[in-house]
Amino acid sequence: MTERFVVIPVGQSDNENIEVDSNSVPDDDGEEGTGGDGDNQGVIPILEYSREPNKYGDGNPKESSPFINNTDNDKGTLYDGKNMALFEEEMDSNPMVSSLLSNLANYTNLTQGVREHEEADEEEGAKKKAVTSPQMGTFIGVYLPCLQNILGVILFLRMTWIVGTAGILETFIIVAMCCTCTMLTAISMSAIATNGVVPAGGSYYMISRSLGPEFGGAVGLCFYLGTTFAGAMYILGTIEILLTYIVPNAAIFKAEDKEHEAEALLNNMRVYGTCCLALMSIVVFVGVKYVNKLALVFLACVVLSILAIYAGVIKTIFEPPDFPICLLGNRSLQNHNFDKCLKTEEIDNVTVTTQLWGLFCDGPSLNASCNDYFRDNEVTQVQGIPGLLSGVISENMWSAYGPSGMLVEKINFPSRPATNTSQDVYMPYVVNDIATFFTLLVGIYFPSVTGIMAGSNRSGDLRDAQKSIPIGTILAIATTTFIYLSCVVLFGACIDGTVLRDKFGDSVKGNLVIGTLSWPSPWVIVIGSFFSCCGAGLQSLTGAPRLLQAIARDGIVPFLEVFGHGKANGEPTWALLLTAAICETGILIASLDAVAPILSMFFLMCYLFVNLACALQTLLRTPNWRPRFKFYHWALSFLGMSLCLALMFISSWYYALVAMMIAGCIYKYIEYRGAEKEWGDGIRGLSLNAARYALMRLEEAPPHTKNWRPQVMVLLNVDSEMSVKHPRLLSFTTQLKAGKGLTIVGNVLEGTYLTKETEAKRAETNIKSAMSAEKTKGFCHVVVSSNLRDGFSYLIQSAGLGGMKHNTVLMAWPGTWKQSNDPQSWRNFIETIRETTAAHQALLVAKNVDSFPTNQDRLGEGTIDVWWIVHDGGMLMLLPFLLRQHKVWRKCKMRIFTVAQMDDNSIQMKKDLQTFLYHLRLDAEVEVVEMHDSDISAFTYEKTLVMEQRSQMLKQMQLSRTEREREIQSITDESRSSIRRKNQPGSSGSSTRRQSAQLEDNKADEAQLIHDRNTASHAAMNDKADAAPERVHMTWTKEKFFTERNRHRVEPNANMGVRDLFNMKPNQSNVRRMHTAVKLNEVVVNKSQGAHLVLLNMPGPPRNRGGDENYMEFLEVLLEGLNRVLLVRGGGREVITIYS
Repeated sequence: MTERFVVIPVGQSDNENIEVDSNSVPDDDGEEGTGGDGDNQGVIPILEYSREPNKYGDGNPKESSPFINNTDNDKGTLYDGKNMALFEEEMDSNPMVSSLLSNLANYTNLTQGVREHEEADEEEGAKKKAVTSPQMGTFIGVYLPCLQNILGVILFLRMTWIVGTAGILETFIIVAMCCTCTMLTAISMSAIATNGVVPAGGSYYMISRSLGPEFGGAVGLCFYLGTTFAGAMYILGTIEILLTYIVPNAAIFKAEDKEHEAEALLNNMRVYGTCCLALMSIVVFVGVKYVNKLALVFLACVVLSILAIYAGVIKTIFEPPDFPICLLGNRSLQNHNFDKCLKTEEIDNVTVTTQLWGLFCDGPSLNASCNDYFRDNEVTQVQGIPGLLSGVISENMWSAYGPSGMLVEKINFPSRPATNTSQDVYMPYVVNDIATFFTLLVGIYFPSVTGIMAGSNRSGDLRDAQKSIPIGTILAIATTTFIYLSCVVLFGACIDGTVLRDKFGDSVKGNLVIGTLSWPSPWVIVIGSFFSCCGAGLQSLTGAPRLLQAIARDGIVPFLEVFGHGKANGEPTWALLLTAAICETGILIASLDAVAPILSMFFLMCYLFVNLACALQTLLRTPNWRPRFKFYHWALSFLGMSLCLALMFISSWYYALVAMMIAGCIYKYIEYRGAEKEWGDGIRGLSLNAARYALMRLEEAPPHTKNWRPQVMVLLNVDSEMSVKHPRLLSFTTQLKAGKGLTIVGNVLEGTYLTKETEAKRAETNIKSAMSAEKTKGFCHVVVSSNLRDGFSYLIQSAGLGGMKHNTVLMAWPGTWKQSNDPQSWRNFIETIRETTAAHQALLVAKNVDSFPTNQDRLGEGTIDVWWIVHDGGMLMLLPFLLRQHKVWRKCKMRIFTVAQMDDNSIQMKKDLQTFLYHLRLDAEVEVVEMHDSDISAFTYEKTLVMEQRSQMLKQMQLSRTEREREIQSITDESRSSIRRKNQPGSSGSSTRRQSAQLEDNKADEAQLIHDRNTASHAAMNDKADAAPERVHMTWTKEKFFTERNRHRVEPNANMGVRDLFNMKPNQSNVRRMHTAVKLNEVVVNKSQGAHLVLLNMPGPPRNRGGDENYMEFLEVLLEGLNRVLLVRGGGREVITIYS
């Protein structure tokens, strides 16, 4: 144990104690560090002995030095040990390993479920109990709960009937298929459950965290519906046992005729089922702890019932039970209303009729009119349970399917056929109550193998969930599979086929068929199955609301949020009400055989996605996929998934479609309205792999002309608040793209990423919000660059990935380029044009973009005018067609104008253009505009002259800036040399001189900083150049002034004075270009001033960069007087074709 001392400075409070290690060493000044600063020099420290150890680490106390990131208000960011000072500033985000291990050691994984609710009930708001670690092992925590949930109502009420109807072989196949499905699902579930710590939540948690919130929510709700309908099935089973085998006289509805017995039974089931549901719901609402305490009783009932069955089977070898059945011919009779299986009997040598005679004849006399089949056939009594060694197994090997109302007959038994069967429905025969076929029996049987999730649902209560869940679940499935398969063979070997096909035991005096086989009494099975069904129903009503509450609290389904609330102790009251309401719909169906396939669908869908999750994670090889359970394979999971899907359609294809439709609707709803969750799911990994594969395919070759569509890069600007300046650009993109193809919205911020990171994130958030508001589907890319021009160049070159790159750039016209003091605004625009041309990308420039229509606007009758002056790939033809696909532009007509020169045949041009448009399958009006050669007007000459004069004035202004920059350079050089001269004689002086020299260095650095800012390659910070000379108080010598001025005068064009500007003559090339712009503008304005949109070929910038400002003037003149204009510049390739 490390010894430590606590330094208590006199005059300080206890909470300011400073800890000092007894092994501390002197610091660099030879004095031992006391952890204090200069303010505590007069305080006498008192050392108190402390033996408090550290749990982890070397025993060193936490550093308390004021020189290392320590403030009085920041006690929580202290780091462990003096040796970790290098990592001190990262401690907030990257904790020490010792702290991490300490937190992990104190981690407890308790279920936020029933146990906490019970404790809250008992405490009634008092102080909570100390939470103890869960101590359940594999046997108690997983094996027995799974066993109890798997073995249930179907085994007791329908298993014998399934064996008798489908035969031993086909029943064996049904059981094998269903058990194989659950075993493969359990293997997949074990892999998922052992891939990290599994909190409470069971299958929903595993699926949602493996497949994402959409699949997780859909399958979670399917599992919830399956659990709810399972509760309805258990309640119906409880009522069936009660009214059929325990107290048959308690029935409210009683049928007078045999044909109405089925309807009366269903009505009784509805009434008693509703009452039972209400009672169980009250029990669950009042106290779940009573349900949990009775769980052991319900489990004991199941185990005792299974043991009674096996004991009865063994007993039939020596002494078969006496359960005779009465056969008329080969037809089985309902043994309710007669006590002797005889037509007549002799009493005192007098032949008298029996009760059976009265059921088939008009009266008790021997001369009474009787049923033909009754008259022609004899009555025979046989044993219903002949025993294991009787050889009856050969008769029960094959199926005996039939329609509803088919008589249950003994196979290979002699009888005379009936001549009239119309009266059979009124006779006391045992008949099929429903039509039977193989697929129906699969759906009815499958619920008997569900319940495999019971162990994973209790993962929070297990001592070692990663070990217990796989072992316990797989052992439980293996045990129940053995029980089911053995029961199939034993039932077929011990019980007569007519009794097996008798669903309700009418032929054995209303006894439960499986009960007739049990030992010591049929009541063991009846009572055991009754309590087993009660317990299973209560547990379904307990588990389903909590599952719904977990889904609601995840927030992935917005309309379910109300069901996340409950009582003060967390009990899901609203979820319980919804569960009871859904359960009531199952009870109103009233037939166990109709409800079972419904819940089979939901459970099968849940198991399907468990297998899908495991297969997906295995195939994707995600780094986090490291299950401790190693006996899994993607092929097994895929086989389990296929088997689940096959069983769904085998059981009931229409139920399967309904279940899949429900899951699909929930999936789309969550995708559309749900909260975005990032759970590291496999679907995201699958999407990444699919995207990578598609991108690799796209990389193979450029798209064909027929597949070309504009993949747009939108260059947006933001203001000082990082808000989007022109959101209508996004609206126009949406109208142009209609959600198809690639859209990248780019923005450039000036500066460095380290200083502009926050602004970049905010700009990206605002741009994404604007994209969402304008319904623009695409990606956002914000780049921070030292200057805007380079940033735009980076975006144009590098945006996109592989073959998924943009081929078109959309940007807004710089409307304030004339008013802007910064020439870089329009130079960046021109350089962007040049770079898109060099990159062979199309360019769209929208002028007056703020007047473009929004997505909510609906333009009326109008036109989209295309001015096709030069051909650069057909982009002008394609854009109006794409725009008219959107509802904003749908009513607009397309007009195409082209320009004819003097030597062109305008009539032939129009015909050729119409033919070309016909082959392109485009509907448009065609007009050829003739532009005759005319003399250059004085207006054009004057406009060109004013343009060139303005350009020269701007150059003069730029020249004056350059002179100022050079002046600052000279000032800086002079200041540095002066500082060096001052520093040389005082190099070994006192500390005062050192401080003075340090101040001078700071001034020199400051001057250098001013120089650096003013000699930058771009003029974004020219205003600082004006302020710089005011901050440096140096003298500008006369010699330097003349030297610099003479240097400028030798430069070409630099000596033009202001007076010369008014004597200059315009360049003839510029005059011709201005003439073209003026004339073309006149024609366009004359024809298209009222158009909703004008598309125009964009002339390219001059090759000589000296005329860039003139180029902007030409474009301004060309577009003057037009409202909405889209300048189009092709990318150098054909984008539209006449071929199919």
